[in-house]
Amino acid sequence: MKYKGKLTLVGAGPGDPELISLKGIKALQQAGAVLYDALVHPDLLQYAPAEAPRIFVGKRAGHHHRSQQQINQLILSYALSYGHVVRLKGGDPFVFGRGQEEVEYARIFELEVEVVPGISSATALPGLQGVPLTCRGINESFWVLTATTRGGKLSRDLQQAAHSAATVVILMGMRRLRQICDCFRQAGKGQTPAMAIQHGSLPHEKVALGTVDSLPQEVAAKQIGTPGIIIIGEVVGLHTASLLKWAHRQPEPTSPSFNPFIPTS
Repeated sequence: MKYKGKLTLVGAGPGDPELISLKGIKALQQAGAVLYDALVHPDLLQYAPAEAPRIFVGKRAGHHHRSQQQINQLILSYALSYGHVVRLKGGDPFVFGRGQEEVEYARIFELEVEVVPGISSATALPGLQGVPLTCRGINESFWVLTATTRGGKLSRDLQQAAHSAATVVILMGMRRLRQICDCFRQAGKGQTPAMAIQHGSLPHEKVALGTVDSLPQEVAAKQIGTPGIIIIGEVVGLHTASLLKWAHRQPEPTSPSFNPFIPTS
């Protein structure tokens, strides 16, 4: 049976409210109702019309305010009641955000569906720290993993990632940090640079830097918890090196005849 209503799935970005897309803001401005997650910055809700209900449906590690089935049912209910429901999710809806499950449920009832991608913390937060996920001469790829499977077990992909030369970004893994580091240590990566970031892109951001061997102690010393991400790879070593390089770099002398607007032969 076809129902009249629309779902717009919007990625809110990694935390900083200025990192949402213009298209995401426009969707919020046209919302009849907004269902938002725990990692969504509250300032973003101000873009929705004053009369639009704002319903918190967030999940945190170890605590789910609503089950996924309940969220799916709310999407349908608010789409039918208010015409257009915006599902506002932290990061990107399709990067461990269960966005596909919500889209599939909406399509069962033939709701109109639109997806507005967001900036994922997996790619944004390392960059904000001056850490490139790929760097010529260092690595050729990066992996983005979740630490645990649906059944709560450590992801088997971690072992494969640990044996690669790729940068590895691990989401939802802070509670399993020691196990993750053990996995990389067994792959001979104990001295590989590693870092953890909590509340990335926000004023109260916390960062721990070290190696696979030392990261658990650094995280404990900085009192870093969830939500956070873990980055392991040689590129993490560019964090302090790049900062020092740019801080001490002097402008190179320019030839008097050099014109940047005229190509050199």
